[in-house]
Amino acid sequence: MRLPRGRLDRSRVVTDPRDTLADVLDRELTGYAVFESQETLLLDGEGRGVITFTDGVPVLTYHTGTDRGGPPALADLAVPGPYHVSLYTLAPADLESAHEAEDLRVPPGMPAERLGGDPALADSTRRAAPDTRLPSADRDTAAADAEDGPTEQSAVEAFLDDSEKIEAIKQQARSEARERAQQWEL
Repeated sequence: MRLPRGRLDRSRVVTDPRDTLADVLDRELTGYAVFESQETLLLDGEGRGVITFTDGVPVLTYHTGTDRGGPPALADLAVPGPYHVSLYTLAPADLESAHEAEDLRVPPGMPAERLGGDPALADSTRRAAPDTRLPSADRDTAAADAEDGPTEQSAVEAFLDDSEKIEAIKQQARSEARERAQQWEL
């Protein structure tokens, strides 16, 4: 995914991506957020998660390390925090060509549910989404889900379903344990 360089609006470390998603929605940001997990920052992990927004509503997700977009990119990003998050502002016209990539799109409330674990924020995001992003049938379903609880897969469930990611974490932990054992001469 290629995005024009936006104007840096904010850069900080957060423990919960929900805070960033709520802030973006409140400020109706048009642009994108770059999420770097502690794994990337401290352990030389690969990749960053990018979420684009129009008027505070998520449109696309992409993970640079796995080269996956859409809902799978959210699963790649759903790792324990903290995260270094940089927010960039762009003109809506600068996002038009990127937002044509259907395979990178996510439903408006999905980042709040999968990354933030916050059904109320997801509902607020769906309400803020334009009708073209959430057809009326989906709005009715979203309202019913709000009463019955979320039906989308949680971040934990998505993580546990990704056997490749679990195996990679196990391998990384084994490698780190061997290195520590060598350093401590065990």
